Amino acid sequence: MRVLVIDDEPDIVEIVQLTFGLRWPEAEVLHASSGETGVDAVSPHSPEVVILDIGLPDIDGFEVVQRIRQFSEVPVIMLTARHEELDKVRGLELGADDYITKPFSHIELLARVRAVLRRTESQVPANEGPPYSDGYLRIDYLSRDVSLDGELVKLTPIEYGLLYHLTRNPNRVLTFRTLLAKVWGREYMEETDYLKVHIQHLRKKLSDDPRRDQMIVNERGVGYKFVTPIRTTGA
Repeated sequence: MRVLVIDDEPDIVEIVQLTFGLRWPEAEVLHASSGETGVDAVSPHSPEVVILDIGLPDIDGFEVVQRIRQFSEVPVIMLTARHEELDKVRGLELGADDYITKPFSHIELLARVRAVLRRTESQVPANEGPPYSDGYLRIDYLSRDVSLDGELVKLTPIEYGLLYHLTRNPNRVLTFRTLLAKVWGREYMEETDYLKVHIQHLRKKLSDDPRRDQMIVNERGVGYKFVTPIRTTGA
């Protein structure tokens, strides 16, 4: 396993290295002290996870994660000393997978890393049931292919997980806590910001057909449901 730390604070880098050395000794921890070198290190080193500080000496962590997302879906955990919710939401909107506020414990860091890796490596199982199709959206649960009007749509593991659970429970409201537990894990059941941001991304990628009502409906204060058109087919 390879971990890339993008942070200009030697103390933080040392904490990360020590944490993985003690608890995950097989991990190789790489270090970049600026945003530019961090972006450049992702492709050649192919890390399994990136730990990224927001406050960097050249470009900030928001720009770094945005640039990484142009060519890679590597899980990114952002670090910051700030507590503002807007920073958290902005990071998620730009493509970060998780968020840790400094100072943090080694237990929290490892838990977050394990969680993002679990979501990346152990997604919902392939399902041999019939695909979903309504003439516009088609989901092959065996291959995990999603298409709109015959055009394949690239979804992240989290986006596919949300779509899977919503479409497997059509016209039924799944609560925020249920979706968070199923897609992120039970330790994320209160993190509604994560859910709202990724539902927004999913809706944008699905580009709701103007000929039908919105696919994913928000039941305010409760959860989300996937609304099927009146007539659907199984192929």
